[in-house]
Amino acid sequence: QVHLVESGGGLVQAGGSLRLSCAASGRTFSDYVMGWFRQAPGKEREFVAHISWSGSTTYYADSVRGRFTISRDNAKNTVYLQMNSLKPQDTAVYYCAASRGLYMSYVNYNYWGQGTPVTVSS
Repeated sequence: QVHLVESGGGLVQAGGSLRLSCAASGRTFSDYVMGWFRQAPGKEREFVAHISWSGSTTYYADSVRGRFTISRDNAKNTVYLQMNSLKPQDTAVYYCAASRGLYMSYVNYNYWGQGTPVTVSS
């Protein structure tokens, strides 16, 4: 079992930046692909980014590519999402998730955090 806890969300003005963190329990963090998803009110949960076991492979949704950066530090059991040039449409609850393969659909992720809210004002 993997327990995930997100942090770093909050209020920010359009054009600003935030860095989200996801801390994992246990000693097998490096065995998992890690992903970030988000969900806005009234909308489905959508893929944001994922990163491979080694950190060498990353993939981003078109809506965030060029603005967001995913990274991981296996020694610290932590994955990060650096968010730059934030837009009001980025407002959502952001979730960290773990999978044993490279997937973009939320249905393929085994473990989830409780989420951290991000609100971008204009």
